[in-house]
Amino acid sequence: MLEQWFPNVDWEKMWEATVQTLYMTAISVVATFILGIILGLLLFLTAPGNRWENKVINFIIASFVNVFRSIPFIILIILLIPFTVWLMKSMLGANAALPALIVGAAPFYARMVEIALREVDKGVIEASQSMGANDWEIIYKVLLPESMPALVSGITVTAIALVSYTAMAGVVGAGGLGNLAYLEGYQRSNPDVTLVATVIILLIVFILQIIGDVITRSLDKR
Repeated sequence: MLEQWFPNVDWEKMWEATVQTLYMTAISVVATFILGIILGLLLFLTAPGNRWENKVINFIIASFVNVFRSIPFIILIILLIPFTVWLMKSMLGANAALPALIVGAAPFYARMVEIALREVDKGVIEASQSMGANDWEIIYKVLLPESMPALVSGITVTAIALVSYTAMAGVVGAGGLGNLAYLEGYQRSNPDVTLVATVIILLIVFILQIIGDVITRSLDKR
């Protein structure tokens, strides 16, 4: 039945491309979550009126975040080719896409982290300070737990953006469903291949959104 509807689809290649897309997405989401929280915390804590107020550091980090989250992803991939080749020894394959995916997504998520931290009730922070909590205790026991629903919601949005980034990375040889849709679908005039790859990408996005929504609701104590 599937062969009749999608005569040009090589299901083994489609499965391999799906695994590559999931691999790129999973690794980049984990790295983005960690780096984004670090950058977001630094943006928040070094801002005027906060614990580690430092205009110079805040300006440097804010400039880095603003620049890299403003560059279109396809251009960022090209700009990072020398760095990617130096780090990964190749520009082809799923691993070669990871530097651009992480550099493209971490600053975007860092801004979401900063916004989430700003929403934390300052009264809770002041109460923790009055009880003798140090900076690290405030971060781990107040800021991150209180903002966790927003942080999870933000990483869900970022993960969905990363799925689309992997598709663009595929066009320049990084593998995955984007690469398959472009090479086997578009260039060889096989619309059924492009259609199946698109449907699988949509399914991945829907699943990520459902998982994110469930975790966010479970963490939200309001």
